[in-house]
Amino acid sequence: MSAVDLSAPSTHGGVRRLLADCWNIVRRGLTHYRRQPVNIAWQLGFPILSVLLYGYVFGSAMKVPGGGAYQDFLMPGMFVMTMAFGFINTATVMVYDSTKGVIDRFRSMPMASSAVVAGRGVTDLIVACAELTIMMLTGLAMGWRPDGGLAFLAAFGLLLWLRFALIWIGVWLGLLVPDPEAAGGLFAVAFPLTMISSIFVAPQLMPDWLGWVAAWNPISSTAAATRELFGVPVGGGDSWVEQHALLMAGVWPVILTAVFLPLAVRRFRRLSR
Repeated sequence: MSAVDLSAPSTHGGVRRLLADCWNIVRRGLTHYRRQPVNIAWQLGFPILSVLLYGYVFGSAMKVPGGGAYQDFLMPGMFVMTMAFGFINTATVMVYDSTKGVIDRFRSMPMASSAVVAGRGVTDLIVACAELTIMMLTGLAMGWRPDGGLAFLAAFGLLLWLRFALIWIGVWLGLLVPDPEAAGGLFAVAFPLTMISSIFVAPQLMPDWLGWVAAWNPISSTAAATRELFGVPVGGGDSWVEQHALLMAGVWPVILTAVFLPLAVRRFRRLSR
């Protein structure tokens, strides 16, 4: 049976039909997590291990600009790293569905094709909320005490905003790489992306050229902004992007979404050609 172009949801019930199709994709994704909880455990394993390693083993030797406990500096960065690594799981799921013919079956069914991509995004955001909750409980167990109130909710929202933007990078890469094994190799891209940032060390403590790269890393802006919102007393750097971390934490995801969402949609539409 040839694939049917169902990109226009208005021909199949409009927005209501699109939402129903999207919910079916979300329910499918959450069912997989419920049946295979080891997937979430694996995604959280490295960040939690990093918290224990850097917080307890190296924490006493780490410096924080402006003073303060390294643990308070580290925890917001670990939340950002958890969100950043999430795009690897997105890519893995997409490449698995693509290579196994699942997406082709979706495209041949009377459903809005946009629901496949949108459903994946909603599923990942739900999972991201669970990951952040677990990571924050881990931090509280270690003695991390953030400021509460609206600032806490704003920090939580910025973390999900970054995750939302990275979803589209994961979808695009998942439709681009040839097999799940290649998607697993994306860790080699994610690891230096997180290390050359302000997650573990403030950019002003790095060599000048490396500190400049780290400061302009999009995830550094989110890390700095969440530290500010959580009430961590960290002295900001001298660069413009560090002085405007809250602004850039909102702007960088917009830029990433504007670039990679059209690429993901274009790649998805080309699958049937």
